[in-house]
Amino acid sequence: MTRYRRTLATIVALAISHTVGLQAAQAGMIGTAEFTQSTLARAADSATRRAEINSLFERADVAQELARRGVDIGEARARVAALSDAELADMAKQIDEAPAGGDFLGVVVGIFLILLITDILGFTKIFPFTRSIR
Repeated sequence: MTRYRRTLATIVALAISHTVGLQAAQAGMIGTAEFTQSTLARAADSATRRAEINSLFERADVAQELARRGVDIGEARARVAALSDAELADMAKQIDEAPAGGDFLGVVVGIFLILLITDILGFTKIFPFTRSIR
């Protein structure tokens, strides 16, 4: 019985020692106006980013490169429309950080890879040479 109590005491002591570092979360109320304003700002930012990315498809060199890789521009536009805000922000960040004219191929490859991954995951069916894992 003492061995059981000693084991139980050790387990309880370890459990308590691991909870010492935890901190309680603090929450505060926000007003409706503040929430609405931040939501509208995020929606406007997302719409701007989508418009910027879609404007890239208007460029002849982008359209030619995507066609060369077998990507239909209409399907690429549909995929951009389906991107989440986080994915959209990541793509816009990659485009903004790309050197002007120097790493355009990197941007196109990035878009291609995003489309390829979503195709493999089964969210889209753009490329005929991929098989969905679903």
